[in-house]
Amino acid sequence: MSLPNCPECAAEYTYEDGALLVCPMCAHEWTAAETRAENDAVKNAAQDDVIRDAVGNVLQDGDAVTVIKDLKVKGSSTPIKVGTKVKSIRLLDDPVDGHDIDCKVDGFGQMKLKSSVVKKA
Repeated sequence: MSLPNCPECAAEYTYEDGALLVCPMCAHEWTAAETRAENDAVKNAAQDDVIRDAVGNVLQDGDAVTVIKDLKVKGSSTPIKVGTKVKSIRLLDDPVDGHDIDCKVDGFGQMKLKSSVVKKA
């Protein structure tokens, strides 16, 4: 079994001392359970960063998506209809009011959409 690197200084020389793991470089002590909890937290954070469409498909920059419900557009008398295809989406790192997709919709121009109202085409 390989022991994890030290979470404080990243040294690879950790050793077991009873129930604890010890780093001889910085004298940090921790339990194996803490290491597992930290690894799980990192995995969950990585999964949270993924943007998914309404049916759970992972979206990426440049994907084409289809609108799954009529969307009212502020300042326009016509809505974006179901089935409207949007090409070359760009995912936003900092969503604004839940709008995490930046795109250009034909007939409407540049706008932001929520990933919950589109599905990957």
